[in-house]
Order: sequence, then C-alpha cells, then structure tokens
Amino acid sequence: MENQTYTASDYKSDQAVRWCPGCGDHAILNTLHKAMASLSIAPHRTAVISGIGCSSRLPYYMNTYGFHTIHGRAAAIATGYKVANPEMTVWQISGDGDGLAIGGNHFIHAVRRNVDINIILFNNKIYGLTKGQYSPTSARGFVSKSSPYGTVEDPFIPAELVFGARGNFFARSIDVELATSQEVLAAAAAHKGTSVVEILQNCVIFNNGIHNAITDREIRADRTIVLRHGEKMIFGKDKNRGLVRDGFLLKAVTIGEDGYTIDDVLVHDAHTESNFLHQQLAMMDGLGELPLALGVIRDVEAPTYDAGVSEQVEEVRAKKGFSTLRDMILAGDTWEVK
Repeated sequence: MENQTYTASDYKSDQAVRWCPGCGDHAILNTLHKAMASLSIAPHRTAVISGIGCSSRLPYYMNTYGFHTIHGRAAAIATGYKVANPEMTVWQISGDGDGLAIGGNHFIHAVRRNVDINIILFNNKIYGLTKGQYSPTSARGFVSKSSPYGTVEDPFIPAELVFGARGNFFARSIDVELATSQEVLAAAAAHKGTSVVEILQNCVIFNNGIHNAITDREIRADRTIVLRHGEKMIFGKDKNRGLVRDGFLLKAVTIGEDGYTIDDVLVHDAHTESNFLHQQLAMMDGLGELPLALGVIRDVEAPTYDAGVSEQVEEVRAKKGFSTLRDMILAGDTWEVK
C-alpha cells in the first residue's frame, strides 16, 4: 500500500467507453475504478489483463498497465506477468465464454496454483461479441443462434469450478449491486492468492433479462443474501429471514415462526479452512427456497504460486552461486560445436 490517496478518476483512461448503452459492463467498470481508489494502490503498480470478448475491452478504459490478449489465454498471461512482476497488483478480466470455454483449463489451473491475481468473471450466459451463441454457463434448453432448438448440455457453475480446483477466495455480485460489487472487488485485491469474483451481468442485446428472476428490484431482497464475515446470515425485504442448519443441509426460515429465533441463524465465517459450508452457500441459486449468495463467500489464506517461485529462485541462486542467466546456463554440461 502507498500513502498517496487516489480517486476513481485516477484509474480512468481518456478512451471513450464503447459498450452498448445499458450494458452491465458499464457498472462493473465504474465499481472497479472505485474499488481501486479505495485500495490506494498506484495506477503504475496495477495491471489489467483480458482475453477476448465484450468484457475484455475493459483494459482500454483503465489508466493502468493493460494487455488485451487472445481468446481464453488471459489467466496464462496474467500468471506469467505476476511471476515476473511480483510487486504488481494484477487483475484478469474474462467473460463466461472467454474464461470457461477455451480458457477453462487456464482458469482452473490458475485457481489450483493460487497465483496472486484477481479474476473478475463477467457472467451473462451468452457470447455477446460474436453475436449471441450459447456459452458454457447457458442453461440446458437455452435457445440461441448456435442452439436454435435448445442446448442439450448442462452448464458450468463458476463457483463449482472454483471449489473443485481448491480455490481459496470466491465472491459474487450483480452488476446492479454497485456497493456490493465495490466491496467484494476490494476484498479480492486484499486477498493474497487467486481471487475469483463472479459478477452476474446483463447483455441488453443478446440475452436481456437473463438474471431478472433474481435481480428484479421487486424481488431481489428475497432472492439474494449478502454475506459478510462475522455477521448473521439474514436476508429478505424485511430482514426477517435467515439461513439455518437442517441436518447437513441449509434451510431458509422466517425468524419468529415455527420456533426459529435469531439465535438459530448461522453466522458467516469466510475464513474457516473447511469449504463444506462455503460450497453449499455458493451453490444456492436463488430460484428455489434458498437465496443466491452475494458477497465474499470464501476468503482463506494459503501459499501463493508466485511467492513460491520467487523463493525457489532465490534458494537455487544462493546454493548454486548464480548471479546472471549466463552463469546458470553455463553451470551444467556444455558442448562446443566447431
């Protein structure tokens, strides 16, 4: 952290933002600028790396170092950048298509290795830039230009991939929840290791309203719950509903009914090593009895890949006496070709 104070405008480039009017990407960009300002990390100490897609235009709108890479390879390039520049704060911007289809392998291995990068996954359940094909997160039966009779496959659930890859940080927000988005993005940057923030985002052109069953203003408070470490898991328009244990499962109850009191409501512990409850919380979808979980769901410290590489390099350098790359190359067997 640096002593200088920054504002959101310090992270904005002079480029005109070229997303469709009403696209959820505008809100995510706005909250990212604000989150960066709250961290007081200088723009020249920040890099934003993306793949290909509508969301991947974001580096153009940042007054930081940026790299608009190739389809699905943002995680690989972000990993290399962080290992080579461990003092930098690195953000990876990916859509559900870019990050989980062609980039799926890179995604799970970045999470598994626990590279200290911050992945923002824009999830609109569609390919927007290529004009409306179904994506890895599209629901079974989804009709699109590439599935005119409905898909015949089940989607990836980003949280499930993160936990399957032994992820240590997972958070979720919605593009219209600006305060929650800013909060989780700041928490992601503070976390040492791979942080994954899934943001449910609306594509107004090719998949407009895909999240309305959860995000509509009239029902959002009853269909979502914002989790905060150390606080009771309470939700609902009247803040009278809570999550309790029902055997090994979670159950949503109304406080004061059926014998349930505030004491029965669970307290969120984002830092516990066990990911059993974290997975249950992350897998709630908000479409049934249980609400969709927003906020920081898991935040656990663990050794990072980039720090491990740096330590290993220093150990080998000290042991072998290498001071330059040439010394290292010539240290083993050599042959002279004449």
